[in-house]
Amino acid sequence: MQKIGVIGGGTMGAGIAEVCIRAGSDVVIVEAKPEFADAAYERVSKSLSRAAARNKITADEADAALTNLRVTVDYDQLADRELVIEAAPEILELKQEIFARLDAAVGPDAILATNTSSIPVIKVAAATKHPERVVGVHFFNPVPVMPLVEIISTLTTATATADAVAAYVKDTLGKNPVRAGDRSGFIVNALLIPYLCQAIRMLDSGYASAEDIDTAMKGGCGYPMGPLTLIDTIGLDITLAAADSLYDEFAEPHLAPPPLLRRMVDAGYLGKKSGRGFYSYEK
Repeated sequence: MQKIGVIGGGTMGAGIAEVCIRAGSDVVIVEAKPEFADAAYERVSKSLSRAAARNKITADEADAALTNLRVTVDYDQLADRELVIEAAPEILELKQEIFARLDAAVGPDAILATNTSSIPVIKVAAATKHPERVVGVHFFNPVPVMPLVEIISTLTTATATADAVAAYVKDTLGKNPVRAGDRSGFIVNALLIPYLCQAIRMLDSGYASAEDIDTAMKGGCGYPMGPLTLIDTIGLDITLAAADSLYDEFAEPHLAPPPLLRRMVDAGYLGKKSGRGFYSYEK
């Protein structure tokens, strides 16, 4: 597969597009509005420039990669794509709407993938007439740096579909695919989100400060980043969406999102991207 589509050019979508164009794939990003499309192109361009400045790639390689990228608001531009990866916000109804449109826009042999971090993939696949060609492909942020990709097969995903995507991830993108069943959270978030929520509960109870919780987990467990700093990096809204999805799936009390997390999201304290989360960040 070399003709790739990406739905959404935000942080994740732009990162997915970047690794694909750096690998030589022809990529089309589809956005909802022209101004969003312009912002997506600029996001990828700036990331490539930063990579060149850090000597991760050469300036010529950055320029060559950018020639492989187009941005549009037109789903018809996806007609020749072999793989389309959706990277829209974690809203089930939005993803279902997108997949219904994709089902009509792409060719009969195209694979449709969702980058959801926690929503069961079958709920997205159900919006299409061909659920056998739908698979979960969960990249991690920042996409150009993180080597892991979760490949999630639903009850209806064809074996050839999952195998083709895993091969593209490994052989073309040079990343490490792992296979997971279609349960909310998959592997990483099923283990990570309860840990992050427990750190929030510990802070909210007054048991320890944010700084001491993070310092303890770095120094005591060897983690590169403390849990509250990690939540700020992921985004409190993304963490909440993942926690909600896990609780909806399993209905276990320890998976329920902490009230403090919900209140902070309501207040607009989303972490680094908003300038304030469990810590303050200069915008």
